Amino acid sequence: MPELVVTQNVDVPGIDKLDVYRQYGGYEALAKALHEYQPDQLVDLMKASGLRGRGGAGFPTGMKWSFLAKNNMPRYLCCNSDESEPGTCKDRVIMERIPHRLVEGVIITSYACNVTTAFIYVRGELALAARQVEQAVQDAYAAGLIGKNILGSDYSLDVIVHRGAGAYICGEESALMESLEGRRGYPRLKPPFPAVVGLYGGPTVINNCETLATIPPIVANGAEWYASFGTEKSKGTRIFSLSGHVKKPGTYELPLGIPLRTLLYDEQYGAGILDDKEVKAIIPGGSSTFILTPDALDTPLDYESVAAAGSMLGSGGVIVMNEDTCIVGAVLRMSEFYRDESCGKCTPCREGTFWMTEILERLEHGHGQMKDIDLLLDICDNIAGKSFCPLGDAATTPVGSSIRKFRAEFEYHVTHGHCMVGPGSQQHQHVEVLDAQPAAAH
Repeated sequence: MPELVVTQNVDVPGIDKLDVYRQYGGYEALAKALHEYQPDQLVDLMKASGLRGRGGAGFPTGMKWSFLAKNNMPRYLCCNSDESEPGTCKDRVIMERIPHRLVEGVIITSYACNVTTAFIYVRGELALAARQVEQAVQDAYAAGLIGKNILGSDYSLDVIVHRGAGAYICGEESALMESLEGRRGYPRLKPPFPAVVGLYGGPTVINNCETLATIPPIVANGAEWYASFGTEKSKGTRIFSLSGHVKKPGTYELPLGIPLRTLLYDEQYGAGILDDKEVKAIIPGGSSTFILTPDALDTPLDYESVAAAGSMLGSGGVIVMNEDTCIVGAVLRMSEFYRDESCGKCTPCREGTFWMTEILERLEHGHGQMKDIDLLLDICDNIAGKSFCPLGDAATTPVGSSIRKFRAEFEYHVTHGHCMVGPGSQQHQHVEVLDAQPAAAH
């Protein structure tokens, strides 16, 4: 079993409580950061570690911190725990089971970025996760780990836990800030970027929950130790949420660069495909990433290799579909999600997601025409790159990539009026993704 970084000790009974967390070295990294490092040195430490953002874009964390505007405006930190990407529940595991590691990461990052007020924005549906983080913050306040003059230093910080209202769009950083400020979660036009004009007009750093939970181990063990995991360009470990047609769905922390085949078939992880069937398609990074086919099974799970294979590592939500899956039906289900979650601000996204779903409905139920397939691609072209935020692009990726990879299946729906994987359109398998109860982290 590879060495764990973020989920280390996650199975220890009571690790969600402050006293047990401290027994296992909790908040020692915070003390080290406050008493042995200057803020700029911590920024350099993150650059040397090679840590990249775990929210989806994979932007270097230390570089992101260094972009904060140097002016007299108050600075803010926003922890993005609005985990809404279908197929992803890694942040949920961290918040529910070892919330103090996230809180410690928030405090260290705030110190490194000269922030005095930090927000942890939690997805509205994650009620238990929100309660766990709220309790962890309260306990940290009571222990003098948050508040005035933390651990005898001259550094002070306030941490506020904010529950979202369940909007997928608020996972986008500018919509998240709008929501925090009390407005509807509409994305902002960029530039200006949050590092210059962010929350309440001040320079703002926004990091994903998993990213921030990775900070304490790096401070405790050093940049070289963390950089020893993974590959040359994709350093460290990653929590993968494995779901769909596998025998052991769950959340697994693995070094970046491990082959996709290992995650799916190794007995420690996915343990193979349900009923020992063949793989038909894999989504490697949540539903907003391009679909891959079985010829990509030996692709290393790192940012560069997955991009070279034609997709993105994204949020690490690996969704597996076996040979009995109707691709048209699966993509329709994803399109319905993006249609419902579009905030409606941008015309291409608002209208395009609606029409994509309508056309896919026709195709799925045997009422489509051959020209509908190319019409879907045309709509994708009219959405991608033409919206305020990435939701429009995300909505087009499963549609466009599925047509490119499985066009014959779409055409079969037109010519036969039902799925090619069964005698009727109601007999294909649906793909269940991780969204309800997270399995144990390994």
